[in-house]
Amino acid sequence: MTLEQALLDLQELTERLRRDCPWDREQTARTIVPHTVEEAYEVADAALADDTAKLLDELGDLLFQVYFLAQLLAERGEGDLEAVARGIHEKLVRRHPHVFGEVEAKTAGRVRENWERIKRDQEGREGVFHDVPEALPALLHARKVQRRAAAVGFEYPDTAGAFADLEDELAELKHELDEHSDRRAGELGDVLFACVNVARRLGVDPELELRRATARFVARVEEAERLAAAEGNEWTKLPLDEQDRYFDLAKEHE
Repeated sequence: MTLEQALLDLQELTERLRRDCPWDREQTARTIVPHTVEEAYEVADAALADDTAKLLDELGDLLFQVYFLAQLLAERGEGDLEAVARGIHEKLVRRHPHVFGEVEAKTAGRVRENWERIKRDQEGREGVFHDVPEALPALLHARKVQRRAAAVGFEYPDTAGAFADLEDELAELKHELDEHSDRRAGELGDVLFACVNVARRLGVDPELELRRATARFVARVEEAERLAAAEGNEWTKLPLDEQDRYFDLAKEHE
C-alpha cells in the first residue's frame, strides 16, 4: 500500500465513523481535545522509552485525532485536511528561509531567532508573548514564555547566570519558611520558574524530565516495598529510617 492510499483510507474511515458511530457523531472539538492532549503525551512517553512498536501505535492514535478535528472543520465548511496540510507546508517553508531561501543560520539558536522574527515581521504577531497558549501545562508554559523573552535578547548571557538566579530564588524561599509568612507560595513559584529557565538553558524539557523523575520515584518505592516484603516486612508500616534504607537499596538495584 502506498502512503497516499493509506492516508485516503484513514480519511474514509474517519468520515464513516463520524457518520455511523453514535459516540463519534456526538463529539465536538471541545470534547475531543482532551483526548488529543492525552495522545500527544502518550507519543512522548513512547519516544522517551525508545519503544518503536509503541511509538508507531501512539503516532497512529495522534494522527487520527488530526483527521477527526479536520473532519469537524469540513462539516462546518471552515476547512478540511487538505487545508491543514497545505497550511502547515506553507508555514514551514516560510519559517525556514535558511533551507528554502538565502538566509544563513548555522546554529539551532539562530534558527529559533529567525523563527520568532518571521512570526513578528511577516505574520503580524504583535508583542513578545503573542499567541502563547495559557492551556499548556505550567512547566511548558513557563518555558515557552522564557523562549519568547530570549528571542528578543531578554535573558541571562549564559547558564551560570540562570543558576545564580535559581540560587537567589532558593535563598528567598528559605527566608520565607516561617509558617506565618504569606509569601511562601509566591517564592516557591519563582523557584519553579527559575528551575525551568535552567532546564531551558541546558536543553532539557522540564515537563518530560519531571515526568521521568516521578516515574523513577514510583518505581523505587514499589521496589522498596518488594524488597521489604521479601524480608517479611510491610514497608508502609516501617519507621522512616527503615523505609529510607529499602528505598536506597531499590536505587542500587537500578
